[in-house]
Amino acid sequence: MKKYLNLSTFYLILGLAFGVFYREFTKMNSFEGVTVLDGIHSHILILGFIFFLVILLLEKSFKISSVKSFNKWLIFYNVSFIYMIISLTIRGIMQVNGSDFAGLSHIAGLSHVMLGGALIWFIVIANKALRSE
Repeated sequence: MKKYLNLSTFYLILGLAFGVFYREFTKMNSFEGVTVLDGIHSHILILGFIFFLVILLLEKSFKISSVKSFNKWLIFYNVSFIYMIISLTIRGIMQVNGSDFAGLSHIAGLSHVMLGGALIWFIVIANKALRSE
């Protein structure tokens, strides 16, 4: 269970750091337009910090990690989530700097598909854990 608390703490720190980065980076560049940087910290706080606190509670109540595919899911989720954070960060920095990369939408889209798949996989795992209870 310490692993889930550590992941939650990591994403809390990362989310707060991204909030500061957004504010300072846009201020430093005198940017007042719309950018995806403003939503990254909330994505990290919800899909990282809060989500792993929920997993911690599910582990304590239902031993969700006893489901066979849970460890593979945990790796896939974190890889997908970090991939999404990186792609959104690159997109936001490029928006602030006024540049663009045409393929970035596809790269970011793939990260969202992967994360969506990981969330569906999580529901399947949670369902198995609840049925075995």
